[in-house]
Amino acid sequence: MEFEHFEHGADVGVRGFGATAAEAFEGAAHAVFALLAEKPSSVRAAVEERIEVEAPGLEELLVAYLNELISLADTRRIVFGEFAVAIEGGGAKPFRLSATARGEPFDPDRHEWTVQPKGATYTGLRVAREGDRWIAQCVVDV
Repeated sequence: MEFEHFEHGADVGVRGFGATAAEAFEGAAHAVFALLAEKPSSVRAAVEERIEVEAPGLEELLVAYLNELISLADTRRIVFGEFAVAIEGGGAKPFRLSATARGEPFDPDRHEWTVQPKGATYTGLRVAREGDRWIAQCVVDV
């Protein structure tokens, strides 16, 4: 999964890439959880959560998706490491995202929290096709 962080004042930008918008959303989710745990690749798939969100545009859908993941992680103390996203709709219909996130309960002996994201914002928000790949990005309040 391809993702990166970018600088933004006191907050952090997250950016995902993929062959499809759904893959770029998965990359953005990986970027968020790379903020939560220093080694997201060490997260086991012991817990699975289903996420469904709807929004009028892809940009709003990204913010809704990331905020739902951040909320689940915070309230249930889960670190996610695997994401599968499907996106439908567009045109006259709202966009609808269905996803699964897999992870495990936070374990201070196994996970090193780096920063705690508070929420995805509309700052730096962009979901677009660039050449042969999609990019999905926004700034996360930390």
